[in-house]
Amino acid sequence: MLEIIGLGCVRGERRLFGNVSFTLEPGGLIWIQGGNGSGKTTLLRTLCGLIQAMAGEVRWRGEPIRAWGEDYRRELTYIGHANGLKEELSAQENLLVAARLASQPASRAEVDGALQDMGLAGREHLPVKFLSQGQRRRAALARLKLAQPRPLWLLDEPFNALDTHAVAGVRQIMEGHLARGGMIALTSHQDVGIQATDTQTLRLDA
Repeated sequence: MLEIIGLGCVRGERRLFGNVSFTLEPGGLIWIQGGNGSGKTTLLRTLCGLIQAMAGEVRWRGEPIRAWGEDYRRELTYIGHANGLKEELSAQENLLVAARLASQPASRAEVDGALQDMGLAGREHLPVKFLSQGQRRRAALARLKLAQPRPLWLLDEPFNALDTHAVAGVRQIMEGHLARGGMIALTSHQDVGIQATDTQTLRLDA
């Protein structure tokens, strides 16, 4: 269970948001909305432990995430709005590196299977610089196929640059994760109708 209690963050001298509280239970989804500059990305990065909140606390399984340390990060998968791919490396190589960095080693066969499931069959070994924006986003999101054991997914605009078919595929992956008791917090400008046992909406105002 993820608990957010009275969270507040600032950027420079401007307050982005304050007194944000919610609880995310197994099988639950929270959709974080707001205009540009409202703090959506900052909130996700705070939930990851990458940014220190000005006020409030983030708790995982009843304990502050700072007490969990690296053990907390092994429980989550974070995919930012930037794809985080090295252009000179292939999609396969990028995924293998990402898996190692996340202490979640994967075989080449597993990585190729994840990329193929994301519609990148035949492009696994191409340098990322030769892929379209949509294909790059698919390559980044292929990490979700390898992240099934991690209960908490934090996803920043996961549907950006995806066509309708790809959106449907990513939605299916998310729904499978939620059905297994996983949890998802995401930002998105589009409502793609993800089915969850509990769906919450949080609006941040710039």
